[in-house]
Amino acid sequence: MEKDKEKNKDEVNEINQSENLEDINEENINEKNTEAKEEKEEFREEDAEETEEEKLKNEIKTLKEEKIRLLAEMENLRKRFDREKIDSIKFGSINFARDILSPGDNLERALSAINKEEDHPESIKNLIEGLLMVKKELSSALEKNGITKIDTLNKKFDPNLHQAMMEIENNELDEGVVVQEIQTGYMMYDRLLRPAMVGVSKKTKQESESARDQDSKSDKKNIEKDPENLEKN
Repeated sequence: MEKDKEKNKDEVNEINQSENLEDINEENINEKNTEAKEEKEEFREEDAEETEEEKLKNEIKTLKEEKIRLLAEMENLRKRFDREKIDSIKFGSINFARDILSPGDNLERALSAINKEEDHPESIKNLIEGLLMVKKELSSALEKNGITKIDTLNKKFDPNLHQAMMEIENNELDEGVVVQEIQTGYMMYDRLLRPAMVGVSKKTKQESESARDQDSKSDKKNIEKDPENLEKN
């Protein structure tokens, strides 16, 4: 009987020990699980903090780019406003300047019509001197406002500055050279105020035909000298 009791006690102790071990294992597992959960939550919090920092950095970057863009646009607007202001000051009187050129042209025609070799009476001489003084004052007033004459005679015809009114035959000059000025042209600073009306040189028909013949003869000579170039072409 005593032996049986001892066996039963041993069995009970073994059962209790196994139960205690199971409890300990469960506690360890629960502790590990809680630690893992806490670590995951910490990682999540860190990831959230990092994402918020990245968002803030991106927002700061976009704000800086927008600020730089706005500053550049404001600078361009300021420069454009300054240019327009300068142009309005320089060319604000361009219509008035065009209108003032016609009386100047009439004054030039009146002076050119006077025969300088003729002996005029004193009154006419005084009138001519007065007209010359008016012309001089008008020229100085135009120059003060940036208005200058276009130099045309013996210059190559420029469609940006000249307006061809006629062709004049002249074999001594190349074609397209201004040989006559009908009306003076003017510039206002770097802008065309009025084109110059001019007569342009051209070759006579005989001269142009002879020039064509010479060109054709020279081409034939070149072909005879080097016929290989003709075959290549």
